[in-house]
Amino acid sequence: MNAPATEATVLEPLAGVARQVGSLDLADQLLAMRQWMATDLKQLEEQLCQLDGLSKEPESAKAAAQYLLESGGKRVRPLIVLLASRLGQPVARRDVRDLAVTCELIHAATLLHDDVIDEGDERRGQPTARRVYTNSASILGGDHLLIEALRLVQRSGQPQLLSSLLDTISEIVTAEALQLEWRGRFEPDRSLYMKVIRGKTAVLFRWGFEAGATLAGLSEDQVESLKQAGMALGEAFQLIDDVLDLEGESTQTGKALFTDLREGKLTWPLILAAEQVDGFVDQVRSCMSDQSGLDSQSAVVQTLRRCGALDATRQLAAERVGFAQACVKTLPPGQARDALELLARTVVERKG
Repeated sequence: MNAPATEATVLEPLAGVARQVGSLDLADQLLAMRQWMATDLKQLEEQLCQLDGLSKEPESAKAAAQYLLESGGKRVRPLIVLLASRLGQPVARRDVRDLAVTCELIHAATLLHDDVIDEGDERRGQPTARRVYTNSASILGGDHLLIEALRLVQRSGQPQLLSSLLDTISEIVTAEALQLEWRGRFEPDRSLYMKVIRGKTAVLFRWGFEAGATLAGLSEDQVESLKQAGMALGEAFQLIDDVLDLEGESTQTGKALFTDLREGKLTWPLILAAEQVDGFVDQVRSCMSDQSGLDSQSAVVQTLRRCGALDATRQLAAERVGFAQACVKTLPPGQARDALELLARTVVERKG
C-alpha cells in the first residue's frame, strides 16, 4: 500500500504544474498557501489515515476504503472547507477538520462505487480498490466511508449540515443513476450533461463551502453566495476533467486516456463537436466498440481540436471559475478569501 499523503503533497503537485505552464506566480502562491495551512493539512491527512471506523483489522471492505484514502488525491474539497471556515469568526479546529474529512470521505466513497460501476482498473496511478480487494469489498468500503462521514457531521453539532449532506448524497446518487442509464448510448444532450455533473461533482463542492461558512458564522446571504461559488467551481472542475480524459497525461491524471470516451459517457467537448460536425456521433460510437483502437480515439481528438470544442470547453470552465471567484469576492477581504480565489484558479490550470 502507498504511503499516506502529507501536507507537502497536497499543494506541491499543483505548484509543479503551474511552473510547467509558466505560471510562476501561481506556483509561488500555492506554496505560500501550503506553508500558511501546514498544521491544518497535516492534521487532515493524519485523521484521514487514522479513522476510528476504519481500524487496521483485517476486513477487506475497510481495507479497500483505507487503500483509496492513502493513495492521496488533490484534496480540493476538504481545502474548500478549511478555507471557508476562516472567512468569519474563529472556529474549533476539530470541528473544521471533521467537516473537511467528511467532504473527502464522501468523495472517496463515490470513487469506490464508480470504479465498480465503470469496471475501472486504474485510479490515481495504481490499481483500483476493486481490483485489489474485489468489487464487493469496494462497494462495502464506500458504504463504510459514507457512514463514517455522517458520524463526523453528527459529532459537529450542526444538524442543518447533516440534513443538507443527506440531500447532497441523494443528489449524487440520482446523478450517478442518470449517467448509468445513458452510458454507452452517446446521445448528445446539454441539459442531461449539466444535470449529471451538477449532481455528481458540483453539489459536494457546494456543501464544502456551506459547511465551512456555517461554522464560521457567516450570514445567510454570505453562505448562499459561497454555495453558488461551489456549484460553479464544481462544474468547472468536471469540464476540465472532460478535457483531460481526451488529451491529458495518464501519469498526471492517474487514469488511462480516453476512459470516458470508450465508455460512451457524455462529456462537454463531445457534445459541442456533435453539434457542429456531421458524422461525429457515429465517430464517437465507433470508439465504444470492443474493436476500437488508439487510432480511432486519436481521430476523435483531432476532430475536437479542429472544430474548437476543446478550447471552448476550457473557456466555459474559465467562465465558471470567474463566476466562483466573483462570488468569493463578496466576502470581506483577507488571506482566506485570497486563498479561495487562488484555489479556484488552479481548477482551470491543472493537468491532473
